[in-house]
Amino acid sequence: MVRLGRMLSLIAALAFALALGGSAARAAGQQKRVLLFSHSTGYRHASIEPGIAAIRALGAREKLVIVPSEDPNVFTAAGLKGFDAIVLLSTSTDPKKPESEWFVGERRTALQDFVHRGGGIVAIHAASDSHYNWPWYGRMIGGHFARHPQGTPTGTVRVVDRNHRATRGLPATMRRTDEWYYFDDYDPEAHLLLSIDPASIGEADVNPNPVSWAHEFEGGRVFYTAMGHTAESYADKDFLNHLAGGLAWVMKK
Repeated sequence: MVRLGRMLSLIAALAFALALGGSAARAAGQQKRVLLFSHSTGYRHASIEPGIAAIRALGAREKLVIVPSEDPNVFTAAGLKGFDAIVLLSTSTDPKKPESEWFVGERRTALQDFVHRGGGIVAIHAASDSHYNWPWYGRMIGGHFARHPQGTPTGTVRVVDRNHRATRGLPATMRRTDEWYYFDDYDPEAHLLLSIDPASIGEADVNPNPVSWAHEFEGGRVFYTAMGHTAESYADKDFLNHLAGGLAWVMKK
């Protein structure tokens, strides 16, 4: 009887341990997975490598699994399976060379299917300087890069919506040094989050220029920020919190 009691106790302990293991496995499985894609065939930003390191650290902080890649062949149905979001980190192409565009054929279909099933897209800086020959891509981003003032002037950025997940905790205005994009085909229905005062960067126009925005697009969520040209951006607390909030928003986290 004593032996039987001990055996039952061992079985109960083993079952409890297995249950704990299963719970741990489920908890690990619930971590959001993010593809950090940084391939570029146009201008290669020196900030990409610091950006990869910073976003990986951000992922550890936010309990996300960050998977870096520069291989366009990841854009297949199988390659994107299990990812909750894709970060496009300054993924430029050459507007004068259509052959520099890698979203073609099955890769286009894979990205579209990812968005259509609710996948999130975070696009940073030169992700808007990309794929000029694919209109769907420009609509997904919400605009295409047109030009920027010379150099990296310090300008005044204003938070347009302080209640959005990507702007919580940011100061109402920020003085930032960056490369400030102007856009073609900016989607006026996108939810504007940040703008820059043109006069503060030596521009003659008077209307605030869009810097960051978010929109729901064909079943998915897309967050874009034009900031992130400089390596120093990826050591800036406000910018990193802006990225973290945008990533959380596109994943409905």
